[in-house]
Amino acid sequence: MGVIRERLQTKKKQYEEYAFTADQINAIWAFFDLAQEYTTLENFYRVCVLVPREFLNCESKLYLLGDQGNVTLVATSTEGLVEPPRPAEGIPLDEEASFQNGSYFFPFKGNRKLLSLLAPPQEKPVLGVLEILPPEPLAEHDFLFFQKYANRIGYNLHIKLLMAHTQEHIKFVNELVADIEHNVIVPNMYYRYLFRTLRQKIDFLRELEENIKSRSFSQEKIAGALEHLHRELLNHYQQIEKHYETVSLFLESLLRREHFEKGRFVLRKRPCRFAKEVIEAQFERYRKRFEKAGIAIDNRLGGVPDEEFIMAVDVGLLSQVYANLFSNALKYTREVVDQDGHRVKFISFGREILPDFFGPGRPGVKFNVFSTGPHLSSEEAQKVFEEGWRGNNTDNQPGSGRGLHFVKRVIELHGGVVGYEPTPLGNNFYFILPLQISSEKSPQELTKAH
Repeated sequence: MGVIRERLQTKKKQYEEYAFTADQINAIWAFFDLAQEYTTLENFYRVCVLVPREFLNCESKLYLLGDQGNVTLVATSTEGLVEPPRPAEGIPLDEEASFQNGSYFFPFKGNRKLLSLLAPPQEKPVLGVLEILPPEPLAEHDFLFFQKYANRIGYNLHIKLLMAHTQEHIKFVNELVADIEHNVIVPNMYYRYLFRTLRQKIDFLRELEENIKSRSFSQEKIAGALEHLHRELLNHYQQIEKHYETVSLFLESLLRREHFEKGRFVLRKRPCRFAKEVIEAQFERYRKRFEKAGIAIDNRLGGVPDEEFIMAVDVGLLSQVYANLFSNALKYTREVVDQDGHRVKFISFGREILPDFFGPGRPGVKFNVFSTGPHLSSEEAQKVFEEGWRGNNTDNQPGSGRGLHFVKRVIELHGGVVGYEPTPLGNNFYFILPLQISSEKSPQELTKAH
């Protein structure tokens, strides 16, 4: 109590020495009140530049310092919020206030003890600069006022940035938990089927053992049964191994330390043979399930070409993209009548090169997953990638509405785009990634090849 009482006495004496005018004191009060009342950063920026204008007849501009040391103009007392923020040059970034070309520049700083909590962490305390354009030169006590006013901006902005970062972090963690449930925990129930089938084969082995002891089987029949059991067990072992490898890959890509530190997905890109390591690896997990559901694989509509090229992607996250697309195809593929009157039910997947999709000389590669069935309505097509959205054709299929939203997030992180298009006989879900060629062929040669 004694220390705090001493600090209060010091502050009381300082306030008396400041000799701020009634308008300046009212300006500070109004700033504090509105900084708490308006919770968004955009309105906070507006408050910062309008208080000097409304109370002290001074126009002002607010600049923020970016992650890479760049300065942007975010608000002015004449324009209001600047959208998008404009790059600004020649703005002094010293920690002390300065004067040049008729303007006063007051840097505002964050709390030095909390700088490491910003995203990204900062070493220097300056968060930005308040430019004051007074109708006449500032007197000494007016200059001091704006120094104090800029300090209040800095501390309030720092707290708001930390709050925004914390809210985004919490939102990401909640989404990540849902992604883990959707991409790992629910598919992991496949282990139940695998172990149940394994148990059946163990029971069969026990029966075979009893028959051998009782000599009720001939040697030829025993040899045939053992050969069949060996094939079945080997196939089953391979399925369990593949499922284990996939679950491990998904967990590694979802539970990285960097995700939790940054509060967002952090990509770990590496060159890979996309068709083999991502598409085919995930398709093999679903092949038997497609067959069991009576869904044919018809790649005449655009199978994966034999020509392979290297792409730098996050293999773990992109594998989950295909897992989600194949999982949806398994759930929602329906039988339709083709142009020849035949009833068909199939999926198709493939890719195609799109020259100059991302600009001149910047091709894209479009990856498609098609399935037969009724088209989505125009309203459904607009919402299909939204978080939590599920269509009217779910037919009581289990799901969380997260799969396509996860696809969208991961593809956009890779600099790509996602989309849906109705096509003859069904629906095509696709994504387009920038094509960074690491093979000997040029984009033009690849385009001709496909």
